[in-house]
Amino acid sequence: MKIILAVALSLAGTLVMSHGSAEEKPLLMLERRIPLGEVRGRIDHLAVDLKRGRLFVAELENDTVAVIDLQGHKVIQVITGLKKPQGLGYHPLTDSLYVANGGDGTLAIFTGDGYQPVARIQLGDDADNIRVDERGNQILVAYGNGALAMVNPTTRMKVGDIALKAHPESFQIHHSTNRIFLNDPTNAAIVVVDLATRRQLHAWPTGNGSNFPMTINDAAGHVVVGFRDPAKLGAFSMMDGVPVANVDLCGDTDDMFMDAKRKRIYVSCGEGFLDVIDAQDRAYRHIGRIATVAGARTSLFVPELDLVFIAARATVTEPASLWVLRP
Repeated sequence: MKIILAVALSLAGTLVMSHGSAEEKPLLMLERRIPLGEVRGRIDHLAVDLKRGRLFVAELENDTVAVIDLQGHKVIQVITGLKKPQGLGYHPLTDSLYVANGGDGTLAIFTGDGYQPVARIQLGDDADNIRVDERGNQILVAYGNGALAMVNPTTRMKVGDIALKAHPESFQIHHSTNRIFLNDPTNAAIVVVDLATRRQLHAWPTGNGSNFPMTINDAAGHVVVGFRDPAKLGAFSMMDGVPVANVDLCGDTDDMFMDAKRKRIYVSCGEGFLDVIDAQDRAYRHIGRIATVAGARTSLFVPELDLVFIAARATVTEPASLWVLRP
């Protein structure tokens, strides 16, 4: 059994070779798969508690969140009482886990030790992506027909909204420019919000209304987004929204992350692949692709652990699992 597993892991790694000789090191190596148990259907976003070494997985169609011990490589608790959990965020200072429920539009808050419920805030339809802003001491949650909810993590109360013109998808907080960049697929735009005044500054046209995931290439000064139809990676100037790159991508993408150390971008796609994009010298080039599982479109890159996690939904032959890959 050990020999079979070793061969399987080796083969998985060779799927992500760079465009060079066979002797080159793979771009990513599959270290293990952590079983998630009886989890059906779609799995959504992930979050991490670095201090405890725990990863959280939003099991949307199960109405649960799995708590994984990254040292023991196993699920140690399942949080129930949720309704289509989508976005997750862990706030270290208050030791709290935030769960955005798309099914009932609530933001549920749990203690970070035993995961006991401590508060639930009614937001609105389709509560989705969460960003933890430690510097600004706030939690931002995308929801409804056009808003980012602002939550004070100390009082655990909603303190305001940032008004938008349509439902926001992935968004990023960028303190160097004091802006929030977010995807607005309804209007085929990247929306720019001033973090201080909480008002929209710009809506840069993308020419494609399927922009969902987003990351920031800080070194290049680019906002990078993933498009689903057609499947492309687009990079735009952070200053004025001018497009600077357009690269083919795997289909049905929902998460993307910048690896600043290696100047790479990892993109997970529901088509059943993880794409690796080289982002050196302000250029973008597709350099690798690893086969995952159909529907595995959510992921998380944790620079502090130097690991990529992929949420692989159950298939006819394989149960749901968390894939752990090391660049």
